[in-house]
Amino acid sequence: MKADDPRVRRTRARLRTAVLTLAAEKDVGAITVSEVARCAGVNRATVYLHFPDVDALVTDAMEEAVTQVARAAALCPRDAPRDRTPEPLTVLFGHVAAAAPLYRRMLGPQGSALFATRMRDRLTAELAGRLTGAGPAGEAPGRLGDVPAETHAAYLAGALIGVIAHWVTGDPPAPAEEVALAFWRLFRA
Repeated sequence: MKADDPRVRRTRARLRTAVLTLAAEKDVGAITVSEVARCAGVNRATVYLHFPDVDALVTDAMEEAVTQVARAAALCPRDAPRDRTPEPLTVLFGHVAAAAPLYRRMLGPQGSALFATRMRDRLTAELAGRLTGAGPAGEAPGRLGDVPAETHAAYLAGALIGVIAHWVTGDPPAPAEEVALAFWRLFRA
């Protein structure tokens, strides 16, 4: 199977759309390959031809969202004022708010561990790249005091995912602008 074959791309797109449609309706852990196949209009064997399981399909389907979240987080200027949310962070939380039911399912108790891990790893890589060489004057590049950039980045990535998960599962969820500013204040600390 060639990834650049238009039929393969169309089938994978249909599978992604189907699993995201189902994930907006029910817990990711409860979605079956049969349901995905039925929703996509293909047979079960086709699903398995492209993805080993539903979790891998969900993670693949959310790749664009992971990329958007990671880039927005990494673009935040570290020297922006504490009382004003940087534009990339406002965009990030707006994106999550627009897809809150999906993020609630993906990051909730019955969500996708593979998705959460992929998001954490991608955020860590993006943030570590941003932190490298960005230490305050007098500190070694890529360090915050005596903390290496990758450790600092993993800390920030975990914090962001934790805040997003807490926010989208809140009842009722706080406004995106309020959560973005609260996270920025924590991020700056």
